[in-house]
Amino acid sequence: QLQLVESGGGLVQPGGSLRLSCAASGFPLDYYAMGWFRQAPGKEREGIACISQSGARTNYVDAVKGRFTVSRDNAKNTVYLQMNSLKPEDTAVYFCAADWVYNDYAPPLMALEYDSWGQGTQVTVSS
Repeated sequence: QLQLVESGGGLVQPGGSLRLSCAASGFPLDYYAMGWFRQAPGKEREGIACISQSGARTNYVDAVKGRFTVSRDNAKNTVYLQMNSLKPEDTAVYFCAADWVYNDYAPPLMALEYDSWGQGTQVTVSS
């Protein structure tokens, strides 16, 4: 069974950067497309970025385009989310999720698409 563990969250000032990691165990990650989601207090979980099995294809929600970059290292069974130019509205719990796929495509940023989830890491952007 695939298990996902996020790390790298914390408190950062507006304009700062963080790099989140999602480490997988129990199954090779290269069978999965991967997504990053976030959930702010009182709001629904929002898909923000995804990456195909090989890493060749990515997709982002408009709110993070140009600021966030998703990448993966299948040899290390790890996916990353580099977050730059952070804003207070980026404050949320961030989750990684895995979608078992049969070809190299970036799946929709919809929670129901994904099969396995991590427990999340808190990101707080505040001065």
